[in-house]
Amino acid sequence: MPDQDSDLPFGLYERLITSGLQARLLRFESSKTRVVRANLDPSEAHATLARHVEGVVARALKDLPEEGRAARQSQLANQIIRLISGDSPEAQFEGDLVGDPPEELRAIQRITGGLSPDRDLVAPLVGLSASDLLVNARGEPSLAHALGHEIPSADSIDLLCAFVRWHGLRLLKDQIEEHCRAGRLLRVITTVFTGSTERKALDWLVKCGAQVKVSYDTQSTRLHAKAWLFRRASGFSTAYIGSSNLSKSALVDGVEWNVRLSQVGSPDILEKFEATFSNYWESPEYESYEPGRDGARFDRAVRPEQVDTLEAPLLFLDVEPWPHQREMLEKLAVERDRHNRFKNLVVAATGTGKTIVAALDYKRLCEQYGDLRLMFVAHRQEILRQSLGAFRQVLRSGDFGELYVDGHRPEDGRHVFASIQSLAQADLQQLDPAAFDVVVVDEFHHAAAPTYRRLLDHLFKAEVASAPGSRPRILLGLTATPERTDAEDILHYFDNRIAVELRLWDALERGLLCPFQYFGLHDTTNLSSIKWSRKGYDTAELEHLYTGDDVRVNLVLEQVSQKHRDRLTMRALG
Repeated sequence: MPDQDSDLPFGLYERLITSGLQARLLRFESSKTRVVRANLDPSEAHATLARHVEGVVARALKDLPEEGRAARQSQLANQIIRLISGDSPEAQFEGDLVGDPPEELRAIQRITGGLSPDRDLVAPLVGLSASDLLVNARGEPSLAHALGHEIPSADSIDLLCAFVRWHGLRLLKDQIEEHCRAGRLLRVITTVFTGSTERKALDWLVKCGAQVKVSYDTQSTRLHAKAWLFRRASGFSTAYIGSSNLSKSALVDGVEWNVRLSQVGSPDILEKFEATFSNYWESPEYESYEPGRDGARFDRAVRPEQVDTLEAPLLFLDVEPWPHQREMLEKLAVERDRHNRFKNLVVAATGTGKTIVAALDYKRLCEQYGDLRLMFVAHRQEILRQSLGAFRQVLRSGDFGELYVDGHRPEDGRHVFASIQSLAQADLQQLDPAAFDVVVVDEFHHAAAPTYRRLLDHLFKAEVASAPGSRPRILLGLTATPERTDAEDILHYFDNRIAVELRLWDALERGLLCPFQYFGLHDTTNLSSIKWSRKGYDTAELEHLYTGDDVRVNLVLEQVSQKHRDRLTMRALG
């Protein structure tokens, strides 16, 4: 038995198994070849069978004698129609009868040793014969996910892309490495226009074994195309043509449209793709890129022009809430005006503007009730200063509020921005709960700490007269993380409810925050020798252990280098 049929090369298929194909498949030697079959999908069977009948009919019509062919073809077509309608006896085409149950050839895989094929069977998300439109919409596969399922079965790949960026390339890193490691061709054409293509991405491609060509022309006609061609010797090549460059946002969540075409359904388009790409590849405008030889030239070509910028002065303009902040303000108003609830917790992701919401809420309360006495509590001076600045901006009053932190003492005492540490050192018996109308507590998840409990109990739970104005009427808590790892409860201050909630995942989905990726690294650091007390680990010993561990530091640096295009220009928060 042969281990290969010249008309049936190894690769992925979506081909109906007819009696003729079945006889050829049986000739493959089972110890060297794995033939993968699957029952037809009932929802797609009609299309698969129709394509098969179409091919048989086209061949029959083509084989009619040339003399009077048109008339004969019409007659035969009518016979087929009558046959389908049940008016004629069944026609026979030897070797084209469909097996029972009907099956479709899915793959022919080479086995070089052992029992497993030498190539994983990874099928594209969209059928090999089908076309599709990918728009990175919610509930649909992203372009990155689709491309990741195309690469493993491709015998060669051509990529035409105006911009190639490392964070986009990294999404397909494993599949591209495996493709090149197997000796399969990868050709890439890109440009330096706008300086968006990153050298690290091209260097990595060349290192993997890809062939890369670059256009350095930024003055005349510029390449702006974005397209992939995945060639398969089985005759089921596919292509992606659309708007997505090789960047993370374009491949994952950007508003991008990309059409997926198949060789079966659009052979002419794929042939034109191949011809046009070959013309570009041979054009002198696109020059082969080798990092050692061309790196310096590439760096000069993508270096951005230096632009002088002037820091804009701070202007007191009306602060208009963003739509999500307007929703938060409306929910707070409903809690107070409709449900008579004046203690409310705002849970919103960091970066969504909780402090601005608090300032706008306070401004509206003042418009409703007149000038209200305010205490704003936080645990750090930086937060207090920023919050005071936000309130001044919203209220358009440069002298609004006083600090009570690090030696600063309020004189008027009507609008106080106080640190919890300063309040903890004060004699709360001297602090009249009736001195303030509104209390705002930032980072309210700290409220389980004794210093906060002492203050809140004094202001809101003390045995005082029930007359109006005997204690603050309004409590507003702000936090991004109401859940505590020690299981301490903070919701009891708000009758066990959250008034406004905008979690991190909701903020990301709504595009309010920059999406991020989190990388967890496993290291061998052993903390068993570090002293532990009620206050935690000994800080000096802990610092010495981590800063003196060269292996761990080198691991972190290595991972940063792999994940970021240039660690020397990276900006980070600790």
